[in-house]
Amino acid sequence: MKSACIAILLLLAPSAAFADRQAADACAASLTSDSSAIYRATVARISPGVDVRDIVRSVTRAMVMSGTLDRAGAKPAAEAAGACLKLLRH
Repeated sequence: MKSACIAILLLLAPSAAFADRQAADACAASLTSDSSAIYRATVARISPGVDVRDIVRSVTRAMVMSGTLDRAGAKPAAEAAGACLKLLRH
């Protein structure tokens, strides 16, 4: 019985982290191209226990350093993408 409960919890844990993936994707559909690029580059890295803000910051910084994203627009683009990514954590 105990092992059955643990197995059920393990099966449900990953789905709980992405319970609102549809809402996050719907939110991302209305993002600007820069915000959408950050969202796409970050969404696969979001998992239970991960700080969304740290991941978005890391991805955005890498995009600016590589020239993919303009430094002036990086912060607002990251904030918009982060708002959608936070929906994954519900």
